[in-house]
Amino acid sequence: MAHVIAVAGKGGVGKTTLCGMLIQYLCEQGKGPVLAVDADANSNLNEVLGVEVDTTLGDVREEVARAEMAKDNPIPAGMSKADYAEFRFEDALVEDKDFDLLVMGRTQGKGCYCFVNGLLQAQLAKYQNNYPYFVVDNEAGMEHISRGVLPTMQTAILVSDCSRRGVQAVGRIARLIEECDMHPSKVGLIINRAPKGELNEGIREEIKNQGLDLLGVVPQDESVYEYDCEGRPTVSLPEDNPVKQALRAIVDKLEL
Repeated sequence: MAHVIAVAGKGGVGKTTLCGMLIQYLCEQGKGPVLAVDADANSNLNEVLGVEVDTTLGDVREEVARAEMAKDNPIPAGMSKADYAEFRFEDALVEDKDFDLLVMGRTQGKGCYCFVNGLLQAQLAKYQNNYPYFVVDNEAGMEHISRGVLPTMQTAILVSDCSRRGVQAVGRIARLIEECDMHPSKVGLIINRAPKGELNEGIREEIKNQGLDLLGVVPQDESVYEYDCEGRPTVSLPEDNPVKQALRAIVDKLEL
């Protein structure tokens, strides 16, 4: 069974960038193939990783859920809706050298999606036997894991920027994990974009108040911003980049 690593935090804190670097580092350490799952509707994990995505699982879910009502039913004659959904879900898997990527896509529209969500859950459960690691880039609410669409996680990495509000937001996510009985073996916090890679006493106090386990601190680095502005995959940053180095030191301590 795959070891599921869930990365979560409020929008704009850089969690997708760190998630992409985590995937890259696991692959470099020979721990692939990794299944990367973009479960944040506002995320762009594929851009961080430098791969193109044509079809999302959300697209397939909409297509299958509405197939029977469509004038031009896309399901071939003689093929069941379940078989067609499985076929199309496999089309949504983007394959790269050391990792594969699934993009969950937008949330569902009107109508009942219970049947299609059940098929998706079964498909992802099958993938658990094919990969040693799932790395899931979540939205703050961790909807896909809390609803049971994605497998239960073993490691939760919460990402915040260097602000009290960011730390308070991940504190709420940590409590959500407890309330949903997810029971990961490890829940920890990474502070991202810290000036000079240092935390002031106010932020340290808030981390303590929220009862969070600080895994490490990643410094602010302008080259990450520049790569993003230029549309370059941030995983292609040089090996001596301080963000890469800091994240890799944290991952080494996790002993994944």
